[in-house]
Amino acid sequence: MSNNELTVSEQAQLRQEKLQQLQEMGVNPYPYEYDVSHFSTEIKSQPDLLQEDTENAPRVSVSGRVMTRRIMGKASFFNLQDSQGTIQVYIRRDDVGTENYNTVFKKLVDIGDIVGIKGFIFKTRTGELTIHAESFELLSKSIRPMPVAKEVEEDGEKKTYDAFSDKEQRYRQRYLDLIVNPDVREVFRKRSEMIRALRNYMDDQGYLEVETPILQPVYGGAAAKPFTTHHNALDMTLFLRVANELYLKRLIIGGYDGVFEFAKDFRNEGMSRFHNPEFTQVELYVAYKDYNWMMSFVERMLEHVAMKLHGDTKVQVGEHTIDFKTPWPRIPMLEAIEKETGHNLENLTDKAIRDIAEELNVDVDSSMGKGKLIDEIFGDYVEPKLIQPTFITDYPIEMSPLAKKHRDKPGLVERFEAICNGKEIANAFSELNDPVDQRERFEEQSRLREAGDEEAMELDEDFLRALEHGMPPTAGLGIGIDRLAMIMTNQESIRDVLLFPHMRPE
Repeated sequence: MSNNELTVSEQAQLRQEKLQQLQEMGVNPYPYEYDVSHFSTEIKSQPDLLQEDTENAPRVSVSGRVMTRRIMGKASFFNLQDSQGTIQVYIRRDDVGTENYNTVFKKLVDIGDIVGIKGFIFKTRTGELTIHAESFELLSKSIRPMPVAKEVEEDGEKKTYDAFSDKEQRYRQRYLDLIVNPDVREVFRKRSEMIRALRNYMDDQGYLEVETPILQPVYGGAAAKPFTTHHNALDMTLFLRVANELYLKRLIIGGYDGVFEFAKDFRNEGMSRFHNPEFTQVELYVAYKDYNWMMSFVERMLEHVAMKLHGDTKVQVGEHTIDFKTPWPRIPMLEAIEKETGHNLENLTDKAIRDIAEELNVDVDSSMGKGKLIDEIFGDYVEPKLIQPTFITDYPIEMSPLAKKHRDKPGLVERFEAICNGKEIANAFSELNDPVDQRERFEEQSRLREAGDEEAMELDEDFLRALEHGMPPTAGLGIGIDRLAMIMTNQESIRDVLLFPHMRPE
């Protein structure tokens, strides 16, 4: 029976036996360090490493996983995968020693083991850049077999078998996903690059990056249901933050002109391909600005991010080519709804809007107030159709208890959402800085909670006290990092841009 025909548990047992053999031979299968001089991509990009005079050629030291092996008696080839890519290695018994080659490499090393190689660079007869190993060292013995895809040609077509492609397995065992699917590593490298581009853009404007509490005595800043916990020493209930807005506004009150925070937030709500209970967003608050200024800031910043990641304002997302080039369209919310549904919702009562929602087959219930009803209609009829980056502006006051009343349009607030690929990626206000108006809005939220809306905001007395000391005119912004990463890396689910998404127990 070949090694490939063994069950996973049999293969694991065989590897355990090999580990024991190595230890009995005096080989440490888990040494403490290894000096690495080059990565695979560096070797491929440095032509000076390849020289005809192999005796005097530069030497390289690399490390990585053994991913494939072709053993041919006294010499073998294998592919070594490091953090940046793969490179072929040629290893001979006469170069690395009889015991090291015959016993350790041929018999006791498996696919998935991590090894160190020192040697020089040459090209094979087929022209493949390869490391000629002069020394070989086992750096970590893998005692659990990993999935290895097999490519075969059938009827003139290449077919892949045993690929690690099951989505749920990949999410649960992300470490394996990263090993055997290199394109996944690239997604998360791009995500990191995207965050760095956002951070650098705001930093270059002179805004201060800060940190605010994750555990909060009063949660606020968004309409959401929180996770609840208990602080034993203080004997008090605390909440994982649903947003960091109210703390960042306190800092504007304290005298900073611009602050931002990349925050982990938590909302105890349903899960979907667009929602994870733990998610990342960046919030920015800038004094003496309004939502008009913030719209221009957002479109310039995201255009900058697209250029940094793709060298172009155009990003391919599924079947759509999304163009982040400025300026973006700006459409008032109620106008957008009327265009898609034929209904003008301006100045209508809660009951009238609920009747329209039911007529439109929108899923609503008796606990929903005017703002929630309008939001549901918008979510069903307008949002999915907005593929190119678009600003939806001027929301009903009931939907936005933290936004400033519209200067020209009664009943509305100065708020926008940036919608892209059919989903909100950013939310921003001219921030409410009238403490009397803010208290009244919080009290209205309390009435909604009493009517059964679990996502209505809590009244925060300390925030109101801070606001009573005076906050300058301020523009505030929140950008959903995970949703933006989905777009910038062309992924269809939020779980594909989270290294370790939440999953149901196995």
